[in-house]
Amino acid sequence: MAVNTSAEAPIPVGEVSRLIGGWIDRLGAVWVEGQIAQLSRRPGAGVVFLTLRDPSYDISLTVTCFRSVFDEVADAVAEGARVVVHAKPEWYAPRGQLSLRAAEIRPMGVGELLARLERLKKSLAAEGLFAADRKRRLPFLPQRIGLVCGRASAAERDVLENARLRWPAVRFEVRPVPVQGVHAVPRVIEAVRELDAHPDVDVIVVARGGGSVEDLLPFSDEQLVRAVAACRTPVVSAIGHEPDTPLLDLVADLRASTPTDAAKQVVPDVGEELSRVQQLRERALRAVSGQLDREERGLAAALARPCIRQPQRMVDDRAQQIDALLHRSRGTLRHLLDRADSELAHTRARVVALSPAATLRRGYAVLQHEGGTVVRDAAEVTDGERLRARVAEGSFTVVAERPSTPSAERPEPAGPAERPADGAGAPDAP
Repeated sequence: MAVNTSAEAPIPVGEVSRLIGGWIDRLGAVWVEGQIAQLSRRPGAGVVFLTLRDPSYDISLTVTCFRSVFDEVADAVAEGARVVVHAKPEWYAPRGQLSLRAAEIRPMGVGELLARLERLKKSLAAEGLFAADRKRRLPFLPQRIGLVCGRASAAERDVLENARLRWPAVRFEVRPVPVQGVHAVPRVIEAVRELDAHPDVDVIVVARGGGSVEDLLPFSDEQLVRAVAACRTPVVSAIGHEPDTPLLDLVADLRASTPTDAAKQVVPDVGEELSRVQQLRERALRAVSGQLDREERGLAAALARPCIRQPQRMVDDRAQQIDALLHRSRGTLRHLLDRADSELAHTRARVVALSPAATLRRGYAVLQHEGGTVVRDAAEVTDGERLRARVAEGSFTVVAERPSTPSAERPEPAGPAERPADGAGAPDAP
């Protein structure tokens, strides 16, 4: 329950410690899991002191137990071992210190550890942290490689030496950390996040040599797995040997079987790349040479064509064709003109032959009244009427005279008379 206090009515430190102890005493015994970070077993002492640590959250609690309780598991546990403790929280009022009084300690066996890892694996897989579509491709030639490994470890040496043998100019950003024990998980997480935030680091390698299942447990920690999944930089896991499969292998963008294999996966081999460049140069040279050969052959074939060797020949051929067409067109035009001239002469002859003037030249004459009308019938002429006679070469005046003896038949005219229609047609028959 809350305590009513104020600046004017404070409570003593002893009272506060007593109240905290009372609240803690209300808690019952609990089963606690953790890793033994420190073990103090003094000769002759009846109490054993342990520091139980949660590597995922970097939190520790002091655990005390009677020697008899610890002696039951003394052969199976040591510093770094994972245990399950049945203990009751206790508050030591004089020092204001919280601890756990253990009544039973159970070491976690390999089978139990593997079962817990399998459950965690299924849970993380269900969240999609191991999905293949989350994997990112490594850069072909990273500017700088981040390396998380044990200080002066064989894994560090393998990665550095093999990477520099493959690409001598490779650069590393190394973060030495504990790779087993109670401090491994928080230090590895811190190093991974620091390298992920580094602007020049293009890929991160987490490497460790082989070991037992317990030694590799930090690399199956849930917090470490989530930290690697949240990285923006591609991560390569090189933990243990080929058979070892910590959960870090599943969440990483690339799994290397060993630290040496990680060096081969991260940087290309300079010899292989130079050989590949040489092959590509040779292929490019062959391709360019082949293209040039084809173009030269095509150019030679084009130059060998008559139109290129003797370009004026085309002009000459076309000139001959034009001359022939011109000759044909002139001959055709001449023929058309001759035929048209012949037809015109024939038509002119017909017109001349059929014209009134030609009729007059044959001796015919046209009689006209003084008004200009043509005489077409003898009955139209009166006796003594002056008529105009028109002949081929001029005209003159005549006087009409009727015969004295009447005749039943129409008298024949003294000469031929012309009867053109409207004064311009062909003459009537005599």
